[in-house]
Amino acid sequence: MSDAGVEPLVKIAQEGAVRTITLNRPKALNSFTGAMHEELAAALDAAQADRSVRCIVLTGAGRAFCAGQDLADPAVAPDMSPGAKPTDVGNVIERYYKPLALRIRAMPVPVIAAVNGVAAGAGASIALACDIVIATRSASFIQAFSKIGLVPDAGGTWLLSRLVGRANALALAMTGDKLGADEAQRMGLIWRSVADDEFAGEVAGTAARLAAMPTAALVATRKVIDASMQLDYADAISLEGQWQSRLSAAHDYLEGVAAFLAKRPATFTDR
Repeated sequence: MSDAGVEPLVKIAQEGAVRTITLNRPKALNSFTGAMHEELAAALDAAQADRSVRCIVLTGAGRAFCAGQDLADPAVAPDMSPGAKPTDVGNVIERYYKPLALRIRAMPVPVIAAVNGVAAGAGASIALACDIVIATRSASFIQAFSKIGLVPDAGGTWLLSRLVGRANALALAMTGDKLGADEAQRMGLIWRSVADDEFAGEVAGTAARLAAMPTAALVATRKVIDASMQLDYADAISLEGQWQSRLSAAHDYLEGVAAFLAKRPATFTDR
């Protein structure tokens, strides 16, 4: 707890080179408030600045990953009184969710979403913005926006169709149906669904493995794959060449080749 005896809205822990950031409003299913956004932004800033961090795990406390936006938060709660000015939820997207989504996809280290329970609304979008999503078999993903008269946000419209195709994206977004983790994996929405009792070990093992790999190359891989979605085939190959020129002049390429030829484990240090 903090000095004031109040639980932080975002908890931070580190084991080795893996930084775990935990959304910590378990009674509210870790739904977002403006205050939690601010603490999460600070936690991501700290992880970005700390060169000992080579992988980030984003997860939730209790039985949920994140239920999306807390609709009781003053930033989005509509004023129901007659003649009241409508609440502009779009301002919340620009102020909080857009910077958060863009920050996650620009982190200088791999980011794993460890989805330990329900991921709904913007919570699902933020999970899917991470590089790798690992979920417990009991977890679920819900595009809850249509149930309150909104469209998917926090990058959801961009992500869904690219992950599962237009037909599945529209059906998930329009119906707001709960999607179990096994089906989410089958559809290609997430990377892996694992038994609940194997979840912690799977997340820790994957994070440790990524932390030991060439971080700069992993982050460049994210950038190239994302950029290639907007390019034709020839331009994508040219972009690959540009990144290979940059990476092949760095320490990790030289170390990787030397380790391969010497048949020894490589020690990667670039970030």
